[in-house]
This record gives sequence, C-alpha cells and structure tokens, in this order.
Amino acid sequence: MEFELTEEQQQVKMSVREFAESEIAPHVMEWDESQHFPVELQPKLAELGLMGVIFPEEYGGAGMGYVEYATIIEELSRVDGSVGISVAAHNSLCSNHIYKYGTPEQLQKYLVPLATGKHLGAWGLTEPSAGSDASGTKSTAVKSDGGWLVNGSKNFITHAIHADTCVAMAVTDKSKRSKGISAFIFEKGMKGFSPSKKENKLGLRASETASVVFEDCLVSDNQLLGEEGQGFVNAMEILDGGRISIAALAVGIAQGAFESAVRYSQERQQFGKPISEFQAIQFKLANMATQIDAARLLMYRAAWMKDAGKKTTKESSMAKLFASEISVNVCEEAIQVHGGYGYTKDYPPEKYWRDSKLCTIGEGTSEIQRLIIAREVLRQL
Repeated sequence: MEFELTEEQQQVKMSVREFAESEIAPHVMEWDESQHFPVELQPKLAELGLMGVIFPEEYGGAGMGYVEYATIIEELSRVDGSVGISVAAHNSLCSNHIYKYGTPEQLQKYLVPLATGKHLGAWGLTEPSAGSDASGTKSTAVKSDGGWLVNGSKNFITHAIHADTCVAMAVTDKSKRSKGISAFIFEKGMKGFSPSKKENKLGLRASETASVVFEDCLVSDNQLLGEEGQGFVNAMEILDGGRISIAALAVGIAQGAFESAVRYSQERQQFGKPISEFQAIQFKLANMATQIDAARLLMYRAAWMKDAGKKTTKESSMAKLFASEISVNVCEEAIQVHGGYGYTKDYPPEKYWRDSKLCTIGEGTSEIQRLIIAREVLRQL
C-alpha cells in the first residue's frame, strides 16, 4: 500500500500549483466580485493538458489517470474553486460521457476538440423539477424526420453560456421511466438550443452557471449518445467519476483555507504573542489538518480504484460526502481563527467558505450520498 505520489505525479502537482499561483491567484477576488468567467485561461489550461486530463493521447488528451486528475483539481481549487470546478465539469461530465459512450465518429468530432481545449463542454441533467430525483426528467425527445425533436430545459449547468458542446438527457420513452431517458449531444448555435438565465451565486462566482433551453431543437440520429434509453443509467456511472473530482475540489478549497489560517495565526499577536501559541487555536488547526488528510485519503482511494478499473460507487460517494462536509467545517474554522477579519473580504477564508458549500450540493447532495452509501453497504452484507 503506497501513500505517496510518484515522482511524475509530484511533478504534475507542482506544475499545476505554480500555474495556479502565478496565473490565477492575482485575479481571484476580481473575478469573484465581477462574476467574470475567465475564458482567457482556456488556452493556458489546454497547453498544460488540463482540458483533457483523463483521455488518451490519441484523442488529444494528456493520458493521465484519476490520481493525477484529483491532484490537479485539488491544486487549482486550493487557489480558486471556480477554476477547479470548471476544469472538473469539462473533464468528468461532458467530455467523459462522450469518451465512455460515444461512437468512433462522435469521439473524433466532439471529444478531440474538447480534450485539446479548443472547445468547452457542458453537461445537463438537472432540471427545475428534477434535482435529486434526476429520473424525473421532463425534457422530451420525440422521433422526427430522421432525428429527434427536443423540448425542455436544464438548470444549474456549468458553462451553459460559453460551451461549444453540451451533453444533455431527455425522455424518449416515458413509460420506461429512468430506462426511457436518452443522452444527446448539442452544438452551440443549433436552432432551438440556447442558454438562458445566468445564476447569481453565493460562491464559485467565476464559474459560469446558467440554464439551457430546448425549443423544437432538431438533432440527428448521429447525435444520440450511447444506446437509446440508457442515458440516465450512463449518467449515473459518469457521476461516480465526477464525485471524485468534487471531493478533490472540496479538499483543495479546505487546504487553501487551512493554509490561510495557519499563516494568520502565526502573524496575529494577542496578549503579547502569536495566537498560534494558544492551545485553543492549536486545537482548531490540529482538527482541520486531520480532517483534510482523512478526506484526501478517501479521495485518493477512490481515484486509485478508478484507475484500477474497479467499481467506485460507494467509495466515490464516501469521498465526496466526507470531503465536502469537512470542507465547509474547515473553512468556517478558518474564519474563526481570523476573527473579525475573517468576516471581511480582505482575507481569503470568507471566499473559501462560500465556495465550499456547493460541494455538499453539486453532483448529488450529502443526503443523496448517504442513500447511495447505505444502499451499497446493504448490498455487500
């Protein structure tokens, strides 16, 4: 059992850390305040291979595994969770769905430009009336003229406005419920396919989140992704990998908040000495460090299992659940260590705290993760 990154993985970690600190850190608060989606980063992320981390080189990807991928998302999120979640959504959801279930023609047409970073991807499952109950999808796709006529909407979609390619689910046979939902590939500029309301969010404000609308949008049979009726089933499998990236996002955010708390505790003087010398602060830092390490180990276990080709439904959910909840706690404690200054935008913890909360909601709420874990545990006994 190995608990250390290899030399190559360590190099990946440090190169992404250097990139994040030089190219992202100087702009974090500016982007957050203005809700600016930093499209100018896309070519730089592509140059580092971060737009196609987990895809083979033959499709323009970096050919890395989930351990490297989790490390990359953590390092980006340590500086700015908005960039971390954008890279995660592009890789884990849209691009990975096409990679796993696309035809050879779809891989060449859609995955190659996504993996090389020439195109940006979005993925649509959630709807206004279908959140935790994703099988309650209302969007429909009806056979028409050698293709499908799609109507409906999706909300809370990362990259909904700027995405070049969008994978979204729609009902093709209502009588079969979850087995009657199919996945389709949509292209920017298609007639009847458009972005809608942009969300004004609590956190991760530099990551674009909006709705997409389908109004008599005609897609060809060539844009059906995977088998008809298997879209929902395939989406659940895609989320197993996606939850590893959300765990990494949560760990990175927590790590950033923790480092800020450590630095501040060593600088802030009270009663004639740094507050880091007070046991009350030391206990907080000890708990934070332990929680982050435990979450990171769960994250890496799930990533290692994914790379080994093992089923990770339980392990991905455990990593996502634990990491997201300790991230909120660590960020809140970081605010407490900073005292009154932690409640201002002059110091990092308030942003980390705002960003962390999404991790307990996106790609399945904490409540849903507990249901998944319980189901898997009961199956194994």
